[in-house]
Amino acid sequence: MKLPCPLCGSRDRREFYYMGTEDYLTRAGEGDSLDDLDNQLFLRDNPAGLTRDLWYHEQGCGAWMVVTRNTVSHAVLAAELVAGRNKGAKDAH
Repeated sequence: MKLPCPLCGSRDRREFYYMGTEDYLTRAGEGDSLDDLDNQLFLRDNPAGLTRDLWYHEQGCGAWMVVTRNTVSHAVLAAELVAGRNKGAKDAH
């Protein structure tokens, strides 16, 4: 599978580190219950179809990006930099 890095262009998936779903950017915080934290750490969805995942270009430019892809067809539909998002989400470090 190839991923379209917004800075480097199309690259092999092995250059990237998969972090999980986009929900990682809005992880449980100080005001959330232990159940919320437990659910985030140990309960994972296994969606069939469209998903938005967080990837780190580890062997490239070092950018964090959100990749929209279809888990059934393996089609990669889009990629956007996390740093360029304007949705109030925290950047991953």
